[in-house]
Amino acid sequence: MRGTLILVAATIALAGRPVARDADSGRPVVTPQRVPGGGIQPRVAIDDRGTVHLIYFRGEPSHGDIFYVRSTGGGGTFSDPMRVNSAAGSAIATGSVRGAQIAVGGTGLVHVAWNGSRSSGPGSTPMFYTRLNDPGTAFEPERNIMRGEYNLDGGGTVAADRSGHVYIVWHANAPGERDEGKRRVWIARSADDGRSFDRERSVFDEPTGACGCCGLGAFADRRGGVYVLFRSAFEVTNRDMYLLASRDLGEHFSGVRIDRWNAGVCMMSTQAFAEGSSGLFTAWETEGQVYVGRIDPRTGTVSNVVAAPGSNRSRKHPALAVNARGDVLLAWTEGTAWNKGGSAAWQAFDAAGRTNSEPGHADGVPVWGLVSAYARPDGGFAVVY
Repeated sequence: MRGTLILVAATIALAGRPVARDADSGRPVVTPQRVPGGGIQPRVAIDDRGTVHLIYFRGEPSHGDIFYVRSTGGGGTFSDPMRVNSAAGSAIATGSVRGAQIAVGGTGLVHVAWNGSRSSGPGSTPMFYTRLNDPGTAFEPERNIMRGEYNLDGGGTVAADRSGHVYIVWHANAPGERDEGKRRVWIARSADDGRSFDRERSVFDEPTGACGCCGLGAFADRRGGVYVLFRSAFEVTNRDMYLLASRDLGEHFSGVRIDRWNAGVCMMSTQAFAEGSSGLFTAWETEGQVYVGRIDPRTGTVSNVVAAPGSNRSRKHPALAVNARGDVLLAWTEGTAWNKGGSAAWQAFDAAGRTNSEPGHADGVPVWGLVSAYARPDGGFAVVY
């Protein structure tokens, strides 16, 4: 039976000391925060009013639930949790690459997409989407957006702009195709804040394939541009990163390879995007290191690429945030692997890509865990894990 939970005044406090900017140095202070309720795989979005919207997974990794909380106080306290998925156990956390993703539109409407679990129904794994209802009291029953292809594996995602456009993006095989090297990136578009979607279509003609058990990322910027970052699987060993960019609301995409990785295994990797006063940024993993680069919206290319400092080569699952001053926070996991937890780590950079604070570290990222990050109104950052 589905229960209806209504968000109330902020009541959940995330663990961690208050975030602030170092008054003496001007450097942003970064505070680690644990996911409420023992959850994992946090994902955060901030709307134009500064409200922090947080989703997370809880339950059995192969068939659990997604929960949503929000904070109007910069992340100091959060509302009571609301379950996102109407069908119990229809989400999956196994592998850390198939979990729920969140986006917030210009009106503050919350959109969530995730790979369905095997318990969610017979047949091919569904690509689920839902949105918060107009009163903000519950999420609508989820819908399977994927209609014409199959073999969904690595996680899909959602992006939303300020004008009511919503994009659900995933990679999968077309009917009759089975090879990883023939996987394609697909997009379904909505022009009415997610009320309806057109039929999905593939968006990139180059035969790159897509890394089967890797997630992909998507983002809609403030200019209406749409971006997709995914890992290829051309001829098995070419596990390169490709950035796709659209300047016409997802109608057409151009693509460019931004990094190379030659390996004949599946990396189970994820990506990140963030936008702020200093620009639009994306982050990814290559050979156990995480990188952040600036996207040029005019050309769809990436420049000013910097790596996380230090020699650790077990880094995965980057997250990004940009504060009002233009500082960029890159966060990631260290030591995580299949059925193995690890730690969270982070580094802040100024708008020019120079480190402007000491690197940070926190133990205790759970099995199948991820990190997420957001900027606080006081200029600091929070890393949620």
